[in-house]
Amino acid sequence: MNIRNLTFLLSFIFAISLVSCKKGTSIAPTPPPPVGPTKTDVPAGAGDGVTFINGGTSAIFNLYAPGKKSVSLIGDFNSWTASAKYTMTNSTDGNRWWVQIDNLVATTEYAYQYLIDGTLKVADPYSRKILDPDNDKYIPASVYPNLKAYPTGLTTGIVGVMQASPTPYTWQTTSFTRPDPKNLIIYEILVRDFVATHSYQTITDSLNYFVRLGVTAIELMPVNEFEGNDSWGYNPNYMFALDKYYGTPNAYKALIDACHAKGIAVLQDIVLEDQFSSSPMVQMYWNAASNQPAANNPWFNQTSRTPYAVGHQMNHESAATVYYAQNVMKYWMQEYHIDGFRFDMGDGFTQTISGSNGAAYAAYDAGRVAIWTKYISYMKSLDPKFLITGEYWTVSTEQAVVAQQGFIMWNNLSASAEQATMGYATNPSWDISGLFYDQFNGFNASTAYNIISYFESHDQERLQYKNATYGNASGSYSTKTIGTGLKRDEMGAVFMFSSPGPKMIWQFGELGYDVSIDYNGRLGDKPILWNYTTDPTRMHLFGVYSKMINMKLKNPVFASKIFSYNLGGAVKTIQLKDPTANVEVIGNFDVIPQTTVITFPSNGIWYDNFTGTSINLTYSTYNVTLQPGEYHLYSNVPLVQ
Repeated sequence: MNIRNLTFLLSFIFAISLVSCKKGTSIAPTPPPPVGPTKTDVPAGAGDGVTFINGGTSAIFNLYAPGKKSVSLIGDFNSWTASAKYTMTNSTDGNRWWVQIDNLVATTEYAYQYLIDGTLKVADPYSRKILDPDNDKYIPASVYPNLKAYPTGLTTGIVGVMQASPTPYTWQTTSFTRPDPKNLIIYEILVRDFVATHSYQTITDSLNYFVRLGVTAIELMPVNEFEGNDSWGYNPNYMFALDKYYGTPNAYKALIDACHAKGIAVLQDIVLEDQFSSSPMVQMYWNAASNQPAANNPWFNQTSRTPYAVGHQMNHESAATVYYAQNVMKYWMQEYHIDGFRFDMGDGFTQTISGSNGAAYAAYDAGRVAIWTKYISYMKSLDPKFLITGEYWTVSTEQAVVAQQGFIMWNNLSASAEQATMGYATNPSWDISGLFYDQFNGFNASTAYNIISYFESHDQERLQYKNATYGNASGSYSTKTIGTGLKRDEMGAVFMFSSPGPKMIWQFGELGYDVSIDYNGRLGDKPILWNYTTDPTRMHLFGVYSKMINMKLKNPVFASKIFSYNLGGAVKTIQLKDPTANVEVIGNFDVIPQTTVITFPSNGIWYDNFTGTSINLTYSTYNVTLQPGEYHLYSNVPLVQ
């Protein structure tokens, strides 16, 4: 029975009851019951969020909201007032709500929200753009021109924006070959603290800096919408919307396009372990009494299973979460042509309860492996050469399983590197042998390049700050002295880049950035010191970074699996062998001279690739006295630079 016939029948019954009452019967008049939305499935072809049809003059809105009693669409098109015309229809399974609206202008931006159960207003979780009444006013027009005004006085809270025909972006670089994982040299960036304009456009204009350095990929800390503007981005709320504080979608695409034109891949940091309270998916199912997600939330755990979650942890064993997460992955991969993700807290994709026990959290977790197996397989099905990187701080046996599927995991060497460059380098507990993949039990040749080693990242203190603040000294030699500290950073870079496998640099590490991570608060703005590029001593460090990167990329020996090393003492060595060349790296990380005997792969002439000199060994053993901070990279043939 359709609505029109049902209404007619109810009206007829009501009229008969009135007649009966006039005749003196004892039957009281009964008003007709409210008529709920018809149970009808979402039209075929309509995806989550907004799907435009009829040339963009019509749109189907589709919200996943199981268990809700009513949902209405409000926005620019109906003066932000709920009405019968904009009441959304419930699907036959009760999980989805949808409505079609017509008479739209395809080139016009429309702001909208969902009014759920008559009280809660939220933006669409699939919004490609949002308007924030508290934060948008701080975004300059130079970064985001012609930003649509918030509908002040008409609604409250974050609103979504939809537009059928936004200004298209035409990709210029239509073919790009990504770097082999073993040749990944990643440069990690926080846009806010890298360029003063905090804009994609300025980074695009600065790409020749990366070309000079030689990096093969840049990695942007989260760029999807997060709470506030002034943030690292690890407090996400809208995973499909690009954060406007850094620029427009087309500006971001232009950056990626320009990177590809210069042979640089783009990795995007992404947070799918948790979300924060302004997320509509958190708000839609919220237990106000206990101040946590409600038990019936389709996506989030009520409380975190892990010791380390900051926001509200997502349940990646829930079908709703898997569906959502895969849609997020697919969107950024296909819409923005990115080359890879860096997953924040990949080890947090677990439903195993570890409470505050870090060891239990890191223990082998078959459920976590199953989750990642599914996600890796999904991303590789979309793009077989897509780069999947990130944090995965578990036991090595679990890391090995995930690495074999293609996950390239972070390898934090900051503590040992800091001790070495500061001059406290004789304790084996501060060994930098983690540079080598064979230290991870279970890793084999097929996963040799699935560990990204680094001395600095957004999470670690800066090497040069540690040198200057806590460095060791002996007599007139002090690692606290700026020139000495920077030379020690050079030596550290030579050792890091000499070892096989991908590497990562934190922004300005190649210039000896010496402002503490805790300056202005750990998450606060940091000084942007491009003036370092006018300092010859700092640019010498840049030159060493650049030279090491180029030698690493151009000489197969630096990807060799035939090597030996001695990294436990003050004088550290790395030896690499390959049919094309043999290499011996030596460095004195002490603050006093050290005399030692080093065994080379063979006698003969060995070329010093930094000084331009050579040594002629009668025997393979080399007796040498190294001054503090002195380093050499020898090869039996001149290396390509």
